[in-house]
This record gives sequence, structure tokens and C-alpha cells, in this order.
Amino acid sequence: MDAEFNIAMLILRTWVGVVMLAHGVKHAFGQEKTTNWLRSIGYRNPGFQWLAMSASEIGVGVLLVAGLLTSLAAAGTASIMVVAYLTVHRTPGFWITARPDEGWEYVATLLAGSLAIGLLGPGEWSIDHGIDIAVNLDGWVGFLVVAAGAVLGAIQVAAFFRPAEAEKAA
Repeated sequence: MDAEFNIAMLILRTWVGVVMLAHGVKHAFGQEKTTNWLRSIGYRNPGFQWLAMSASEIGVGVLLVAGLLTSLAAAGTASIMVVAYLTVHRTPGFWITARPDEGWEYVATLLAGSLAIGLLGPGEWSIDHGIDIAVNLDGWVGFLVVAAGAVLGAIQVAAFFRPAEAEKAA
């Protein structure tokens, strides 16, 4: 692989990882606010959802920055972005600046980045490459792993998200 590719993948996976890590830390340290928000938008068992969301965002963020189990981390990111799209960002439209809710351009960008990371792999400047597992988890295998993560996000929404119940309680 050439240096430009490795730099590009380092930048892409590190930035997506930092964004996910930052969101996870924000949610982890804002438990009450995040739990109340999750309840208000229609999540059953918002305390569990808070824990799962915070841990997932922190976990995938750390893994992406490190380049460890990169396709699985990208799959986790894809899953989180599908959940965010289906529960919050879909209705207002494309623009993130659509108020009072935010549109879906942001989550779609992170989802696209995750798919690219899965397809292209972490690059040589990663732990995956150092322990010689990168080639097993990138290419079409990586892309399919990330796509499966997106499907699992949709299943999570189907299992736990009940906006009509939140509207009745309000």
C-alpha cells in the first residue's frame, strides 16, 4: 500500500473514531439527561439504552482510533448511525441545520465513512495490520460486516423503539 492510502485511512478512521468517542463520553457523563431524552423519544428501558449507547460509542471510538478490529468497530458505528437515522434524524430531512430536530446528513456521512473503512480496511498504520488480521477483515468481507452492523441497528430500533408510547405518556 502506498503512503497516501495509509494516511487517508488513518485520517478517516481516526476522525470517525474521535467523533464516536466524543459522543460516547458526552452521553456517559450525562446519564440523567440522556436517559430522559431517550425516554422522551420513545425508548423502552431508557437506562439500558443509555448504557448500551454510551458503551458502544466509546468502544467503537477507541477501536477505530487504534485500528483494532476495525471492520467490527465500523460495523458498530454503522449500527449506531442507522439507529440515529431511524429514531431522530430521518424526519426533518437532509440538512443537519433543520430545526428543531437535526436532519440526516451527519449520520449518513458517518455511515458512508464506516462502509468505506470496512471496504478499504484500516491501512498499514493500525493494530490490525501489526497483528496480521487486516487482510482477513477488509475488502468485501469488511463491507459485508459493516452492512450487517447497519441491519442490526435497524433490528435494535424495531425491538426497543416505541415513539407512539412516548407520545401517549407526554
